[in-house]
Amino acid sequence: MYVSARSDYALRAMLAVAAAVRGGGGDAGSGGEGAELVKAASLAEVQEIPLSFLQGILLDLRRAGLLHSHRGAEGGYALTRPPEEITVGDVLRAVGGSLTTVRGLPAERAGYHGVAAGLTDVWLAVHGAIATVVDSTTLADLLDREPTDRASTAS
Repeated sequence: MYVSARSDYALRAMLAVAAAVRGGGGDAGSGGEGAELVKAASLAEVQEIPLSFLQGILLDLRRAGLLHSHRGAEGGYALTRPPEEITVGDVLRAVGGSLTTVRGLPAERAGYHGVAAGLTDVWLAVHGAIATVVDSTTLADLLDREPTDRASTAS
């Protein structure tokens, strides 16, 4: 699995919007305790994502039914469902399509013959393992995790 900048940014944006739902407005860039609407410009600034790139991502997330937008001075983005009901897999599929690709094709479309025929089963198993992890991890799970000290866990 390759995690593109687009996928990473989409997850970071969704987490920031989810944090705003929970009242964690400062980290989300929404500007207030208990705020539910998050402006694209605030998301871009706080998450250090180029605004023009983020706007395309937000459009994909909206089209996938994960976000809804409100126009106007008081507008912004909000989740369509609670953070407990949106998985990492939902977000990844919304912005990137298939979770696992082989030569640019979804794993299930990778076809082999002869001595390489067994590779299809390997790629499907990899796809299944990835799907299990990302489909069982919600935005709420990620918000509830304690930050880890990467320096002490790196080897």
